[in-house]
Amino acid sequence: MGKYSEKAQEKIAEVMQEFKKGKLKSSSGDKVTKRDQAIAIAISEADSEGLKVPNQKKEAKKNNKKK
Repeated sequence: MGKYSEKAQEKIAEVMQEFKKGKLKSSSGDKVTKRDQAIAIAISEADSEGLKVPNQKKEAKKNNKKK
């Protein structure tokens, strides 16, 4: 698994603090209530700032196979 840069870790920590304080909002403006969603937002923000973030894992498509 790849590693996050130190700056990326700091950005993720900042966003998670917002989540813990109840101030984190999604793109639609709704309050974020799920930890997994907060993590996804944090990683996305770090990636959009150009910080080193590992690539997202791709799931194997099992059900889309043609018979």
